[in-house]
Amino acid sequence: MLALLFALVVSSGVLWSGTALAQYQGRKHDQKPQRQMKDDERQRMRDDIRDAYRERQGRGERPERPRQLTPEEREKLRRDIEDANRQMRRK
Repeated sequence: MLALLFALVVSSGVLWSGTALAQYQGRKHDQKPQRQMKDDERQRMRDDIRDAYRERQGRGERPERPRQLTPEEREKLRRDIEDANRQMRRK
């Protein structure tokens, strides 16, 4: 009985390790090697990001919100959208 239990544990261990190794190798082959950035490319990227951040801060303003539509404009927009949807369904 003990020998049967030992054989069962060993065989399940072998099976589990085989599937684990197969999964690991599959992931290894799926990944493409990443290209390392050169120092000058990395520095240029830092400078670009820094410049963009400074430009954004230098403006000191937020983009303005669009004005509120009047009820008549809102109703016309709703009708135009409904008409466009009907025309798209016909095509």
